[in-house]
Amino acid sequence: MKSIRLVLLLLPALLFFAACSDNNNEPADPTLLPETKELIAAMDLSQLPEIELTNPTFYNHNNNTKDFLDIIKANGVNTVRLRLWVDPGNEHSAFNEVKTFAKQLKSKGFDIWLTVHYSDTWADPGQQTKPARWSNISYAALKDSVYDYTQKIVTGISPDYIQLGNEINSGFLHPDGNISDQTFQFLELMEQGIQAVRDISSTTKIMIHFAGIDNADWFFNVVRNLDYDMIGLSYYPIWHGKNLTSLKTTMTNLSETFNKEIVLAETAYPFTLEWNDWTNNIVGQEDQLILPDYPATKTGQQQFMERIKQITFDEVDKGRGFCYWGAELIAWKGPEATDASPWENQAVFDFNNKALPVLTVFGAE
Repeated sequence: MKSIRLVLLLLPALLFFAACSDNNNEPADPTLLPETKELIAAMDLSQLPEIELTNPTFYNHNNNTKDFLDIIKANGVNTVRLRLWVDPGNEHSAFNEVKTFAKQLKSKGFDIWLTVHYSDTWADPGQQTKPARWSNISYAALKDSVYDYTQKIVTGISPDYIQLGNEINSGFLHPDGNISDQTFQFLELMEQGIQAVRDISSTTKIMIHFAGIDNADWFFNVVRNLDYDMIGLSYYPIWHGKNLTSLKTTMTNLSETFNKEIVLAETAYPFTLEWNDWTNNIVGQEDQLILPDYPATKTGQQQFMERIKQITFDEVDKGRGFCYWGAELIAWKGPEATDASPWENQAVFDFNNKALPVLTVFGAE
């Protein structure tokens, strides 16, 4: 009897431990699992609306006629980057065109990445010119204008990513936002843009963009207290060196030091050193390449971008991926145009508008 009583007393405990043992085989609570990062496989297609006015025909890898966007979507491109100018003098890269194009892109399933230049034209490390409409206003009014303009963009387009300024190594909205001469004002102006985004959207990720890798640590230390989500870098071998190990080291160090996700916001590589119009190309010499590893061939272009993908997503822990700049810049005005594409040898379609092997790099593995 004693032994029977003992078994009865111990039975609840035995059942409890058995249940615990069974639970160990159940899947873990998904809310407690580490988040899996998703690849940003992007293209900057800012000039595509202008190019498509000439009705070019594009071909996929099988030489079948297809829509440009359908071809790149089928190859794994998931994000499109678009520049935004304030008053460019025509419709291209102005708010209405970008809003319309972004709506079309969203309907095809692309995420939208806006690059806000805060200028009427190209903004880069050597040129950060205020829009003409803001040129003679007070600094206080400039801050309000940055806020209102940014809020209009986020409200009207609802981007997934927004880059406040383009290649702002020297600041933006000069002279008021010059990072060297007016550091405090530069930060205040950035804060206005950031606050405008946060006030409208809880999901749009804010990116700060620097060109190159030299002095990037200094720059991101200056902006360390700003409320942003992602670091963006430009990297072109012609301007930023030919050492991909340095690129990887810089991306790793920046993302870890400042605890931010990081992307390569701009890069590109030629598939040939030939040309398809009479507009001078930016890259046209062998000493501008990474040789012998990546020659200016279809395979060389593809292998360069494969290495970029490995670095920016697989090898940098906080790396989210890359954006290919000028993917659409075929010689769209014809073979004798002197004011067309300086980039047709770095596009992702060849001189017959057929998809290049580099497109296969964009798909998630």
